[in-house]
Amino acid sequence: MNYRIEISSIAEAEADSAFLRLSQIYSSVKASQWYTGLLEAIASLSQMPKRCPLARENEHFSQELRQLLYGRGHNAYRVIFTVLEGQNISTIRILHIRHAYQQTIGEDPESDET
Repeated sequence: MNYRIEISSIAEAEADSAFLRLSQIYSSVKASQWYTGLLEAIASLSQMPKRCPLARENEHFSQELRQLLYGRGHNAYRVIFTVLEGQNISTIRILHIRHAYQQTIGEDPESDET
């Protein structure tokens, strides 16, 4: 089964922001390669999206959230998405593209303080 992919405006803005950050750290060529790879990784979700594990945010939301890891080390990003099963068309909705070290969505920022 092939899934249609929709990218939210928030996820697009997050990807663009990551691209700009990477182009300042490295080069525009390297950032462009990263961005192209990100789009290819997202496109791969059209086949077997449930191969990806549940996102750590899953417990904070009523809809099942999954994540696709893209990149390595300090350049790792999480593509957070949900699978919307339909009768005729099933859709992958990309909700966020976040750096792996960013705070968990829905988590209280003061919960780590003791």
